[in-house]
Amino acid sequence: MTTEFQLPELGENIESGDVVNVLVHEGQRIAANDGVIELETDKAVIEIPCPHAGKVAKIHCRKGDTVRVGQTLLSVETEADAPDAAGPAAAPAEKPAAEQQAKATATAPPATREPSAKPQAPAAGPIPAGPAARRVARELGIELGQIQGTGQRGRITPDDVHAAAAGPAKPAAQAAAAYQPIAPPGEPGQDAWGPIRREKMSKIRRTIAAQMVKSASTVPHVTNIDDADVTDLENLRKGVPADYVGPGLKLTAMPFVIRAVAWSLRRHPMLNASIDESNEQVVYKEYVSVGVAVDTPRGLVVPALRQADRMTIPQIARELAVLAQRARAAEFAVEDLRGGTFTISNLGAVGGTYSTPIINHPEVAILLVGRSRWLPMVRDGRIEPRLMMPLSLSFDHRLVDGAAAGRFLNEVIGLLQSPGKLLLGE
Repeated sequence: MTTEFQLPELGENIESGDVVNVLVHEGQRIAANDGVIELETDKAVIEIPCPHAGKVAKIHCRKGDTVRVGQTLLSVETEADAPDAAGPAAAPAEKPAAEQQAKATATAPPATREPSAKPQAPAAGPIPAGPAARRVARELGIELGQIQGTGQRGRITPDDVHAAAAGPAKPAAQAAAAYQPIAPPGEPGQDAWGPIRREKMSKIRRTIAAQMVKSASTVPHVTNIDDADVTDLENLRKGVPADYVGPGLKLTAMPFVIRAVAWSLRRHPMLNASIDESNEQVVYKEYVSVGVAVDTPRGLVVPALRQADRMTIPQIARELAVLAQRARAAEFAVEDLRGGTFTISNLGAVGGTYSTPIINHPEVAILLVGRSRWLPMVRDGRIEPRLMMPLSLSFDHRLVDGAAAGRFLNEVIGLLQSPGKLLLGE
């Protein structure tokens, strides 16, 4: 019997998504709950599992299609009626092992399906790689079919692509390649002045665009700009034991910033609130969930660090590393992007100083952290070199007055300039 697999409910207010990748091909045997397509919703890429075991009879969508909840994705010949892929000679007692081998063959990365001393040509069917890895491969000119994935179920990660690009290349070739122009994505075309490329805006980019327009047109933005002297924080950070955070994790200044912001939000509830426009009410949040803006190949995403005010510096550092890794690999759930009460954006990661960040509506404030730099500062009548961290706080002037924003930012700066308080607790 042929069963139609339809796109299930994805979550509250999510009615459709864009197909990023089809993970199976017609004729392939799948087990129950195998992932069959990657779907991009507002800000998350989700692997959609099929609950039916059997053979894929027909695929009803392709990469780039927009599919809605309830739309048919696959037609599957269920196990009871599908032809035996193990061959007519397989004994009944051996059938589960044959099915397991067929599944392993279907999900293994192309380069490892049949061990061989020679490089193999890309295998037919979908390659187990997410959108982040595919974008990196496209930009670096790497053939995904020749890469052995190290992720779950042989999935190719962005690090695998970078490793493949760096492995065979010589230093001189790499240096030359670094200055080569990067070909933009999209279909080639022509306008009145020369060649162009056109690419459909991804769902996440359309969502970001709509959110930014809504915030800019709804919220009267004001930005306070100041600096925090983080010389003592830097000395403290460098002096902690290597295993203070955890194996393989480096302690940066960002966990201190997150903790300082989270503590300050508890003392300044006006900045941990939102406006209910329809009911003309102020909604004060009694929980603190700090959203951290992460730059990914798909665009900006803001996963929330929940209960940040109750976490220690090592806990924040570990959770931050997990969030960033999952965000860049598009392995997070939609719920990870919801429920934030305040956002932090780290411009310093790419070398900037000050900016005027746009508030993540319906929040009422956002803090942008610039790159710390050494500046000559006057202390006790003497000029000394001090490490200064640029901070830009944008706030919603409908709710937050300049004095309230100034007091909040001063408290954050005070905590960063006395980092021992952040380590010792209250």
